[in-house]
Amino acid sequence: MKSGKVKFFNEVKGYGFIKDNETSEEYFVHVSGLVDRVTEDDEVTFELAEGRKGLNAVNVKLA
Repeated sequence: MKSGKVKFFNEVKGYGFIKDNETSEEYFVHVSGLVDRVTEDDEVTFELAEGRKGLNAVNVKLA
């Protein structure tokens, strides 16, 4: 599991970005990849999965 912080999340559109705590990489997250409801600045844990445009955060849970 990776850990990071929700940089941005738009509930209306159902997507956002998570910044990895270790690498500072930013990963796209879709509402379908969420386990818990998240908002901006939440600390989360997540896994990565290959998406249409690169790696996406999936299995996203509040830390």
